[in-house]
Amino acid sequence: MDGFIFNIQRYSIDDGPGIRTTVFVKGCAMRCPWCSNPESISAEPQLLHRFTTCTKCGDCAPACDKGAITFTPETGPVFDRELCDVCGKCAWECINQAIKISGESMSIEKVWKTIKKDMVYYEESGGGVTCSGGEILMQPEFVNELFKKCRENGVHTCADTAGFGSAEALDLVLEYADLVYFDIKWLDPVRHEELTGVPLEPVVRNFKTICERGIPIVVRIPLIPDFDDNSDNLAAIAKFVKENAPGADVHIMPYHRYGESKYESLGIEYPLKGLRENTPEDLERARKIFEAEGVSVEVK
Repeated sequence: MDGFIFNIQRYSIDDGPGIRTTVFVKGCAMRCPWCSNPESISAEPQLLHRFTTCTKCGDCAPACDKGAITFTPETGPVFDRELCDVCGKCAWECINQAIKISGESMSIEKVWKTIKKDMVYYEESGGGVTCSGGEILMQPEFVNELFKKCRENGVHTCADTAGFGSAEALDLVLEYADLVYFDIKWLDPVRHEELTGVPLEPVVRNFKTICERGIPIVVRIPLIPDFDDNSDNLAAIAKFVKENAPGADVHIMPYHRYGESKYESLGIEYPLKGLRENTPEDLERARKIFEAEGVSVEVK
């Protein structure tokens, strides 16, 4: 069983309890404009070029059989992504690792070799393994097998999902999941589809399924100015959580621009360029809305 992976992050402290290894799978049906991992959206391999580490040496251009790279000392390499077949030859020639191919098919055993390096940290911190994305419900068989391997070796598992996927995919992911991190963006069907490009119904259905099965869940709400920080939306989410997952931890995730440079690396214009970050007043307003519904929240 292979998964298509774009990153394995060791010593992660933000993706579940304790010290964790987070395995990021590639591919997502949602098209959230604030996504901080744009390289996770496509299920295909992609070329990333980091301008900040490129020394404009020019070694990449002659390595490209397709003629997809033009080079001048002034501009450095310019990539024609229509011609590029993502063969990786330019990345092999880049001694500064400014060029990278995002996306690699990896077996369970290959991923496990990385995971088991940090077993002592999991044991001492109450940590484990988190599968994130992208959207893990797009690779449910791989997540199921990886979580099974973790369960057999006493490693805690956390499924990080935005909830868009089939009921069958969810069943596979949940079979060996000890904890679920679940993102909620909007609870108005029209606005949800406008923002994410996908319908809301599967997200609501999958959230309720997790709650009905009694699997611990942490609700995470990205707070994006002018997008989903609407007071009515936040109140609706608070009521929904209270009704379906009373007592669940709720995390408000403030907007940040950490992923902006990744868009540039992919040759894509950042869709939220110039958007302001949350003010302390924004975060306090959101907190009060949840608390007014009897739901305690933590701002992350």
